[in-house]
Amino acid sequence: MDIQAIVKELKRERDRLNTAIVALEGTDLPRTRRKTSPAANVPAPPRKKRNRLTPEGRKRMSDMMKKRWAEKRKKASRDGK
Repeated sequence: MDIQAIVKELKRERDRLNTAIVALEGTDLPRTRRKTSPAANVPAPPRKKRNRLTPEGRKRMSDMMKKRWAEKRKKASRDGK
């Protein structure tokens, strides 16, 4: 390798390191705003209404589950003895 090639390679490495240092220090040129894609500006479709339980429905479901688990416990205690 001749001297000119070595110097050229070292200058390239120096420029790359300077660019990295400037980026890390945050003293880079003023950042340009990133343009958003047109798809990002489209509003999302409205959410569908979820079927929710009424307080009466929730109470009825609770009573049914309590009854179910009571029967399971009763059956398990009979089978265990």
